Amino acid sequence: MILAAGLGTRLRPLTDRLAKPLVPIGDRPAIAYVVDRLRAAGVPRIVVNAHHHVARLHAFVGSRPDLALSEESELLGTAGGVGHAAPLLGSGDVVVWNADILADLDPAALVAAHSSAATLVVQPLPAGQGSVGVDASGRIVRLRAERFGDEASGGHFPGIYVLGEALRARLPEQGGMIEDVLVPALARGTTLRAFPFAGSWRDIGTVDRYLDANVAWLERRGVRCWVGPGARVVEGVVLDGAVVGAGASVLGHGPVTRCVVWPEARAHAPLEGAVVIA
Repeated sequence: MILAAGLGTRLRPLTDRLAKPLVPIGDRPAIAYVVDRLRAAGVPRIVVNAHHHVARLHAFVGSRPDLALSEESELLGTAGGVGHAAPLLGSGDVVVWNADILADLDPAALVAAHSSAATLVVQPLPAGQGSVGVDASGRIVRLRAERFGDEASGGHFPGIYVLGEALRARLPEQGGMIEDVLVPALARGTTLRAFPFAGSWRDIGTVDRYLDANVAWLERRGVRCWVGPGARVVEGVVLDGAVVGAGASVLGHGPVTRCVVWPEARAHAPLEGAVVIA
């Protein structure tokens, strides 16, 4: 399941125009990269929940026959959202992936390693650092500020995990996955395990991080800029670390550096460190 219902308040004003999962990274919406990861791993059913800008997410999901939409008339939280989607998800374990997280993660490897009530992807750090603590056997013993055992290493938790069927049965109608499900499970003595992940991942939850993700997209392709189909960049404009969406226009004269111009938007050089959405 891809969690895509949030309001994206940290990414405003971009999310006044689009739901956060639909903001473009390079040539595609952010959520498309998550879908492609899951699809490549052979995940048989992908459910996306939606609340903010639900019509646009509905259009995205409707364009892909392998996706289903779980609409929330009110925000149910990360735990409530997964619970609400149960009829679409079916029974069994569920991979849950926050839509604003881009990670070079193989979901098939995560599922193969899953052997507890929940398995959380963890980027290892020294003990005491990050939002997660792990003991010497790989069990989660710290989550947020709550401790439940002796910690051998810390880590970042990027919001990707496998949720087992037993914990799915305890999901509230409304509430957060960490505070209302995972922390109480640890308090009951339930075993949650860490899946160590040394690959790269990005949270696109702020404008700066969103810009960084687009620059990284260019760097992975070994190019300094990308101009989408039908876009117009006038002579005298120099693109450097810039993504120009389909049908957009870049006018003026001078450098456009570390910028994203959304499809059909109109930008004026010189420009640096900006996202142009209209």
